[in-house]
Order: sequence, then C-alpha cells, then structure tokens
Amino acid sequence: MTGAAKNVAHLRDHKSFESIQHNVSEPLYMDDAVDAVLHFASPASPVDYADHPIATLKVGTLGTHNMLGLARAKKALFLLASTSEVYGDPQVNPQPETYWGNVNPLGPRAVYDEAKRAAEAFTMAYHRTHGMTTRIVRIFNTHGPRMRVNDGRAVPNFLLQALKNEPVTESLLRR
Repeated sequence: MTGAAKNVAHLRDHKSFESIQHNVSEPLYMDDAVDAVLHFASPASPVDYADHPIATLKVGTLGTHNMLGLARAKKALFLLASTSEVYGDPQVNPQPETYWGNVNPLGPRAVYDEAKRAAEAFTMAYHRTHGMTTRIVRIFNTHGPRMRVNDGRAVPNFLLQALKNEPVTESLLRR
C-alpha cells in the first residue's frame, strides 16, 4: 500500500528475481519453487502507519504468518525486515541484542512497534517449532535513493531540513 513497483523495476530482467504484487495480509499460494521469502512489507513512515493503523497491524501479524506459511510450504529461507522500534523508546543507546526495550503498547506509534514485535515473535516461533531457516534484520535509521524525502522519518527529515537551510531537529512525529 505504500510501496511502488518502480522501486524494483531495475531487477525485473534478472533471471533469479520475480516480483509479485500481493496483499500479504491474505494467504499466498504458489506452484513454482521459491528459494527465499523476503518479508519487507509494512508501512514504515510515521505518516503512513498513522493513516493506516489497522493495515499496519495486519501486515505485521497476519502478513508475517502468511509469508512464514509460504516459506514453510516451499522449504524456503524466510527473512523478516524488522526495526529498531521493537525496542520502543529505548533507555539504552546503542541497544545490544540483550536489551528488551521500553515499550508503550497504547501510544500512537504502537501499531507499528507492536506489529514488528509480533512479527519477530512469529518468526522465532516458526524457527523453533518447525526448524525453519529464518533471519531477522533490524533496520535502524536509514535513507535510500527511492525513499520519500517527506515521509516523517528521522534521516529524510534531517536531510530535508539541511537542504532547506533550516535547523536540524528531531521529527515532530516521534513518540
């Protein structure tokens, strides 16, 4: 819902790449072999998940469950793109893997934070229960060439402010 097909257009001609447009909150069945399921689906911008809170929760819970089911059925590697937001509003910086976080499950950002926490829990449950090969990558503040500059995340906000010669401040959309 927040992605764009043009973001992977440069990969379309690669023989080992296939892109399917599908709502991961619904089950996906495929006849072809699958080597890996890369679950990167989720509104990640504070603007987007504030506008689509239920869809954000569904993609992180139902979507993760569905994509794990596909990976299990195909005996494929499963890679979950998670986030530093699983730590909530951390009291420790930088966060070691042993830190469990400081989470507000009722705050305005909870739909994103809790969806990602549930996605990680689902992933580990499938790994432990079914012996699946799974990976979780927690992506922290980043910026890339196809990212919307005005989407409310920290790095794009800093860049936009710098380009406008404005004081660099933390996002107004934070907790």
